[in-house]
Amino acid sequence: MIKRERYMIQIRDFMDRPVVKVLTGMRRSGKSAMLELIKEELTERGISKNNVIHINFESLRYEKLKEYHALYEEISRRTEELQGKVYILLDEIQEVTGWEQAINSFRVDFDCDIYVTGSNARLMSGELATLLAGRYVEIRIYPLDFQEYLEFAKENPEEAELSRQEHFANYLRYGGLPGIHQMKWEESRIMQYLTDIYNSVLLKDVIARNGIRDTALLESIIHYLMDNVGKTFSAKTISDFLKNQGRKLSTETVYNYLNALECAFLIHKAARFDIKGKRILETQEKYYLSDLGLRHAVLGYRQNDIADLLENVVYLELLRRGYTVAIGKQDVAEVDFVADKGDDRLYIQVCYILTPENMDREFASLEAIRDNYEKVVLTMDTLLGVNRGGIRQKNLVEFLLK
Repeated sequence: MIKRERYMIQIRDFMDRPVVKVLTGMRRSGKSAMLELIKEELTERGISKNNVIHINFESLRYEKLKEYHALYEEISRRTEELQGKVYILLDEIQEVTGWEQAINSFRVDFDCDIYVTGSNARLMSGELATLLAGRYVEIRIYPLDFQEYLEFAKENPEEAELSRQEHFANYLRYGGLPGIHQMKWEESRIMQYLTDIYNSVLLKDVIARNGIRDTALLESIIHYLMDNVGKTFSAKTISDFLKNQGRKLSTETVYNYLNALECAFLIHKAARFDIKGKRILETQEKYYLSDLGLRHAVLGYRQNDIADLLENVVYLELLRRGYTVAIGKQDVAEVDFVADKGDDRLYIQVCYILTPENMDREFASLEAIRDNYEKVVLTMDTLLGVNRGGIRQKNLVEFLLK
């Protein structure tokens, strides 16, 4: 099994610490595999397999445990005869009614180290956040970054001989869900797999969880988002667009649907940040997709969208690196990303290819920013070297592999 070190490094920092480790992310992004990697790590540390209790609530085997009293009794029974610390790994914990109560009781009643996964951002917004204030840590699991994608591709004989350029083209087309590398490397099969995941996430984590009845309206909103990835708009923009299509709905309804999609980790919202005024603006945000492969399974792949796809890839990479990311507004100009982490800030422009015609435009918005933080223009050019006033052009793929 390929170790996703980016996340294992974070998890190791909290192993055997008195905090509940909560791994969140979209379905099929690799959370279950992370629990397997944690089990491997525990075995390497000399922990007995008997002291590791692993339950996946997507399995019918554990259907009777989907209520917190039943789950508590089962864990209590299995720990009764064990010596030493017990490691409790619970996959898709949101399937258990009242699971917050069980987790809190495990922490109080047993000598244990707890790891749970969930496919909904509301996981930590309810009672658990109150019960475990200061006693849990959330680790967000994203689809594969490009470096991980290359590692997974090596394990598939049909991909192993492809060039890095071909791998990146496939990364843009098929996205970063780990399961695609277990498919026969054929577009129709990969797209069918991605379509099935999209339908599963939509049904289980959006429609069922939020009691949505007008599924056709929800899909119209998703299609609009996918069609306008990387473009600024508001909920009112979507509402007006759908009204023109003959669908009447309020801006509030659009916000509710957008929030449901965010909570299922299908989309991410990037607010606009006024660089000069140093404040977040409340209108005209952008939405990016957690996985581009799902977009292309739904809408088909369009080569002329390349600039927006690259922007989406860079946005996700910044999130993986722990940045808080906003869209920059500098007077009337726009900076693609303002990325903050602690006291560090990074300004980024994303451009497919630099040309004499667009060079001034891409550099000008960064040149207008009067501070000393790093400013970069990322492009797909391989012949680099442009440096204007300390603002450097860098290769986008090299940036991803840095």
